[in-house]
Amino acid sequence: MSKTATVRFRHNQALLAAAIIAFIGALPLASARTYLLPVLLVPLAVGLWAWRAGTDADARELRLRALAGQRRITWDRVVELGTDPRGRAVARLADGEQVVLPAVRGADLPRLVSATGQTLPGAAG
Repeated sequence: MSKTATVRFRHNQALLAAAIIAFIGALPLASARTYLLPVLLVPLAVGLWAWRAGTDADARELRLRALAGQRRITWDRVVELGTDPRGRAVARLADGEQVVLPAVRGADLPRLVSATGQTLPGAAG
C-alpha cells in the first residue's frame, strides 16, 4: 500500500515568532488591569493562524486550512490555476468561483501541480 505524497504550503514561521514576542510584550499591559486581559487574545489568535493556516495538496484534493476550519476541494472541480495581481495563487472552480490558496504564491504553482502526479506543459524536467 503506497502512501500518497502531500505537499504542504504554510506561511512564513517568522509570523509565529512575532506573535510569541507580541504575546510576551502584551503581558505587562494585560496584567495591569483585568479588563485589559483580552489584549492577549490578539497575538494568540495571530500565532494560531500562522501555525495552522495554509494549503495541503495531494493527488485527490486541495485542503485550504484557516484559523478555524478547513475547506476541501477535489481536483475535478478545479478548472484553472493562476495568479492574481498580488502574486497569490488562485484556483478557478467549475462553478466560476475563484478561491485564493492560502500561503501559495504564483511561483509555487509547479510544485502544487506536481502533487497531482502531473507536470506542467513546457516545464523543464
